[in-house]
Amino acid sequence: MNAPVRAGKPYPLGAIYDGLGVNFAVFAGGATRVEVCLFDEPGAARATAVFDLPGRSDGVFYGYAPGLRPGQLYGLRAHGAYDPSSGRRYNPHKLLVDPYARAICGQVNYDAPVWSYAPGNEAGDLVFDGRDDAWGVPKGVVVDNVFDWEGDTRPETPWRETVIYEAHVKGLTMQHPEVPPALRGTYAGLGSPPLIAYLKDLGVTAIELLPIHEIADEHALARRGLRNFWGYSTLGYFAPAARYAASGGRGEQVGEFRQMVKAMHRAGIEVILDVVYNHTCEGNHLGPTLSLRGLDNAAYYRLVPGYPRFYLDTTGCGNSLDVGHPPALRLVMDSLRYWVSEMHVDGFRFDLAPTMARDRGEFDRHSRFLTAVHQDPLLSQVKLCAEPWDVGPGGYRVGGFPAPWTEWNGRYRDCVRRFWRGDEGQAAELGYRLSGSSDLFGGRRPQASVNFVTCHDGFTLRDLVSYSRKHNLANGEENRDGSDHEHSHNYGVEGSTEDRAIAGLRARQQRNLLATLILSQGVPMLLAGDERGRTQGGNNNAYCQDNEISWVDWQMSAEGASLFGWVRRLLALRRAHPALARVGFFAGTQPPGGALKDVMWLRPDGREMSAADWNLPYTRALGMLISGDAVAGDAAGDTLLLLINGSFGAICFTLPHLPGGPVRWQILLDSRDPEGGERWLPASDRGHELGERSLVLMRMCPLLAPDEVAR
Repeated sequence: MNAPVRAGKPYPLGAIYDGLGVNFAVFAGGATRVEVCLFDEPGAARATAVFDLPGRSDGVFYGYAPGLRPGQLYGLRAHGAYDPSSGRRYNPHKLLVDPYARAICGQVNYDAPVWSYAPGNEAGDLVFDGRDDAWGVPKGVVVDNVFDWEGDTRPETPWRETVIYEAHVKGLTMQHPEVPPALRGTYAGLGSPPLIAYLKDLGVTAIELLPIHEIADEHALARRGLRNFWGYSTLGYFAPAARYAASGGRGEQVGEFRQMVKAMHRAGIEVILDVVYNHTCEGNHLGPTLSLRGLDNAAYYRLVPGYPRFYLDTTGCGNSLDVGHPPALRLVMDSLRYWVSEMHVDGFRFDLAPTMARDRGEFDRHSRFLTAVHQDPLLSQVKLCAEPWDVGPGGYRVGGFPAPWTEWNGRYRDCVRRFWRGDEGQAAELGYRLSGSSDLFGGRRPQASVNFVTCHDGFTLRDLVSYSRKHNLANGEENRDGSDHEHSHNYGVEGSTEDRAIAGLRARQQRNLLATLILSQGVPMLLAGDERGRTQGGNNNAYCQDNEISWVDWQMSAEGASLFGWVRRLLALRRAHPALARVGFFAGTQPPGGALKDVMWLRPDGREMSAADWNLPYTRALGMLISGDAVAGDAAGDTLLLLINGSFGAICFTLPHLPGGPVRWQILLDSRDPEGGERWLPASDRGHELGERSLVLMRMCPLLAPDEVAR
């Protein structure tokens, strides 16, 4: 600084550089005083300068520091009462990270006294700790917001054309042989030509990134020498995580992230962020004091009514943000707008989203957060997807979010897995899942359902068909973590591919699951690496495995190359056939001017399914005839026939007799013959045999001349 700090502006919050100095503004509603501490290095124990923020308005402390420049490291200290029993946890001996910091430098060092209380005392968090922890706390970074977007525009891919690829910045790029070694594991590596070319070749339209907001690894993981690889432990909602930056952590990560987004957009690929606004890295009442807890605990967190020492937790992570309270809601909304307006991202997937809609404890479709998003002219126009469950009362809300939200369809995942595993009584639900889940999303559109079979949380696709139990010992929790109830498929010895029949069945089941996903109505989401047979060795909770367990293996085996070709072919078929991505739900009726019902469900004998057929426990084979006739909002296209055999033996399907004269059928793909090309069935064929546990997609073509019948 080259001049005294003077009164600045209370908004925008954060440290904003204007070319001549920096305006600091921070909300700390219950504080009596807020200091800004300047540092030269992230691990420094002493500040080079300290000053009070002189202005105060409606709980916001603010001030302008002339002469400060981008790259400056800083932290906050908030003075006030330390009385956990009343929900107040001020401790000026604890350096705090600015929740609006646009970049953060350094990691939490748990050798420092980062707890506001004295650990080991019988009174727990009630005993004030006066030791300074500045050397162990990350620092905010002043950032220059100038960036040349070169006319960047968002692809704005319609939901019906969207195919999502869920990936981890480091996990996807760390072992890619064509990405320069210095860029592997980084935003720059993700935006590099080899990665983008791969995504384009595969046929996905959007990459959904596991959390990239600045992360603080939990104390329990640090003690075991592990890291929070997935990143669901947010420290800063405005800061791209420095651990994924090749260019440096003193603000350079912001420009590197933007450069990646710009490169993706040039290729027509959208960037969606998995965001964790439901809780923070500060944990429960015994967690560290790193940011929000020390600025205004009662304003930012949901506390137990009548017992404000404790946190009301619907996340399973120790705390829940209270977005029904104005300061917390403003933090979330300001962050979302920043990522859209300043970082150009295309949408968000909200982790444990029901927590965000609990103003008074219960999930509310008209909550303050959902209402704020809906009325926002910027946010209401980007892609919004909810993980529609949390661990609170009534927390499973699949189908419960209002338009324009989409939702991860957990019901889809579970049903499709059960069907292909061979469970009885799945046909009726499978019909709903294949056709867009109108039982869950009626009144909206099929695109409200984001369909998936696997995601980051659980087995990979290959492991799903290879393991009957989890193998999570590497996590250091004696295999107690992770789900014990995943609907896995195991054929013979776990993980073994020595038996050719077992290996062939496992490979075919992967193709069956992927084909079901991509050919269903709704929005398909692929887990990165599933298209090439990635394995985690049976670990179904690899959240702390920042190593080869989680990283995508780019060495392409013959089996992996075949699977990649299968997925690329499926996605090309989805693009080519409008009937696979309808705007509206099927009505099961014949539209005006149409030759066929919009959808017909068929038994293997070619007759339409009856209510009794749907509910027979042993119904494991069915056909889905999708009309290509144009209906409101849809383009005309080919009529398709999807034949599915989930039984343990071959079944002969009678091909349907259709109005309008004889037809011929073309096989577009067959999961028993992944390398086989498209082929026509003889016009005289009236049936087609499906092998055990297999799937076939056909295209209908009317015969144009009498002599075609004989061919």
